[in-house]
Amino acid sequence: MVNMEPNIIKERICSQDGSCDCLTVGDLAPCTIVIFGASGDLTARKLIPALYHMYLTGSLPDPVSIVGCARTPLSSDEFRSLMQEACEVNGKADMSGWSEFASFLFYRQLIYNSENSFRELAAYLSELDGQWGTKGNLVFDLALPPSLYAVVAEMLGRAGLADQHKENRGWSRIVVEKPFGRDLDSALDLDRTLHEYFQEKQIFRIDHYLAKETVQNILMFRFANTIFEPIWNRGYIDSVGIMAAEKLGVENRAGYYEQAGVIRDMFQNHMLQLMSLIAMEAPSHFESERVRDEKVKLFRSIRPFSRREGEVVLGQYGPGMLDGKGVKGYRQEPGVAPESLIPTFALMNFYVENWRWQGVPFCLVSGKRMARKETRIIIQFKEVPHSIFRDVLGEKIIPNRLVLSIYPEEGISLTFQTKNPGARVCLRPMTMDFRYDTGSVLDAYEKVLLDCILGDHLLFWRQDGIEQTWRILTPILNECEHCQGRRQHLHTYPAGSWGPDAAGEQVDKIRDRREVKSAP
Repeated sequence: MVNMEPNIIKERICSQDGSCDCLTVGDLAPCTIVIFGASGDLTARKLIPALYHMYLTGSLPDPVSIVGCARTPLSSDEFRSLMQEACEVNGKADMSGWSEFASFLFYRQLIYNSENSFRELAAYLSELDGQWGTKGNLVFDLALPPSLYAVVAEMLGRAGLADQHKENRGWSRIVVEKPFGRDLDSALDLDRTLHEYFQEKQIFRIDHYLAKETVQNILMFRFANTIFEPIWNRGYIDSVGIMAAEKLGVENRAGYYEQAGVIRDMFQNHMLQLMSLIAMEAPSHFESERVRDEKVKLFRSIRPFSRREGEVVLGQYGPGMLDGKGVKGYRQEPGVAPESLIPTFALMNFYVENWRWQGVPFCLVSGKRMARKETRIIIQFKEVPHSIFRDVLGEKIIPNRLVLSIYPEEGISLTFQTKNPGARVCLRPMTMDFRYDTGSVLDAYEKVLLDCILGDHLLFWRQDGIEQTWRILTPILNECEHCQGRRQHLHTYPAGSWGPDAAGEQVDKIRDRREVKSAP
């Protein structure tokens, strides 16, 4: 029998001076990567460019084959040409290695609800495995509309492609993109279908936000340093703000977005994951299951939503100006209903009911067609309990502020008070900055694809975490989508702004960029 789960460990080789070779990995098991939805936007924009860059950096298994599957009739050569164009579009890719990489690419037309079509795919994959020597190891990436997740998972199971225990068969893993359902009931239904054919260790529920360097660094920052953890609580922290602003509108995703909206698209996954990393307790070991245990404990501690004023603010972008050009409002976008009440912006104040965080607001904000693309986490510390400088300065002392920047720059900065040089006693805020050199790190999608090949679940969702987040959000979704006066509770904001006026004060606190000089 083939060893189903090879013991592969990522290497992290660090010297005493702190220099590390953190881009190397242990031997990767050979495999075939099958992408369903290969003619779609996600494959062209993210998956193939990520896989190509992994090839250029030596991060792909050897041997490897990549099979694109979709309903669109294409030959393998036509698929290769389309993917080459997609990789050339961003202008950053070194195309010198494309010819060899393209030799790994293949294409199969597929009918998603046809068992016979999947049995033909199984035969093709077996034949390809014999040619390339990938040892029967299979990664299935569902780059598909969410409505097809359960269908494809079932067809894979019926065709025998989910079974890891057949003779001469290696491991099989399935990668599921968010959203994981549209509410608690649908998430449970999807999970039942997945587990009918796949074991939990075979399922990788992807959230590429978790693979960003600054996001990964949050746990290191909190638990590998002694200076912050003692004050990481309600005694010293006044509030936490998390913003994921997007400059783009709905683009060509109106069909999906009209069914999802910003809460399903961003809050159930990305935003609550970021919150969990900031607020979770320390796991006993840095292992995927123990880290995910602590995240679930945190989700269980979040206070249910109420009708408190300002606890939730919803908005939808209207016409506006962006980069000096007029842009359409959401309702004018192709495929959007003219009277759509789908929110494209949301501000939510979460509260964690536990000893560490009681009373500390977590303000989460995300929206489309905002002034610029920006993702950041703000840790706002409390004011000093007693200012000895009140009589001297006659001014309020600005509290300390820790900023974890995720996009466009990745880094960490801390603002603190110092004396301004001169004869008078004056305070000025200064910042210490740390910035990542992002030129050599793996892209988020590259990192999660690599971890899937390695079989490492640390950066992936577990089902109980998904269920808890839906339990938090489903009541507010039901109220937003079925309550009377729904139109009155949806605030319009101009494209190119920072959201509706009703959320302005809270958004300004998260966005506050005091003009401070970096400390030498």
